[in-house]
Amino acid sequence: MTNFAIRPEDLQNTLAAALGERAAQITVALGEVTVHVNAAHYLSVMQTLRDAAACKFEQLIDLAGVDYSTYREVGTDGPRFGVTVHLLSVSLNQRVRVKVLCPDDELPLVASVNALWNSANWYEREAFDLFGIVFEGHNDLRRILTDYGFIGHPFRKDFPLSGHVEMRYDAERKRVVYEPVSIEPREITPRIIREENYGGLN
Repeated sequence: MTNFAIRPEDLQNTLAAALGERAAQITVALGEVTVHVNAAHYLSVMQTLRDAAACKFEQLIDLAGVDYSTYREVGTDGPRFGVTVHLLSVSLNQRVRVKVLCPDDELPLVASVNALWNSANWYEREAFDLFGIVFEGHNDLRRILTDYGFIGHPFRKDFPLSGHVEMRYDAERKRVVYEPVSIEPREITPRIIREENYGGLN
């Protein structure tokens, strides 16, 4: 049996009282509390989670973009992109997960929480770079992992595995050049060789 510093159900009730109607849903699963919020309330909810006396989530541990496009295949409808954030309260020894969906699939956009937690800076830039999620109010939203001229967002589920371009060093030009991908997509099926008495087994 797992021992919790704060019972997840107690934290669920505390968060429900602090957030009120701004929380679309607060769930407990596997001993973890998740707050689901609408994009319109995201920033104010995050401010409350940081500042309210019963919450005091001083640290943003992680922020990641999510592409839910394949969820439609299993009957789950809704916006394609979302953001998941993990917060930690050191002073109260409690954790919470916050999930927000981007209402527009064509221009996925949510508020930036960089002004609340400095650690959100590079996480938000990463989600922008890899998923194309725009964080409104971020003061330096630019790519962080891909190259300056990179086209597309490689963690989107519809991005081709081999990408759109490849780069190589050209000795004649004495610089790196970009060219269309020369790799042909193929499916590799492993060949299984079965031998009698393999490993001394019949």
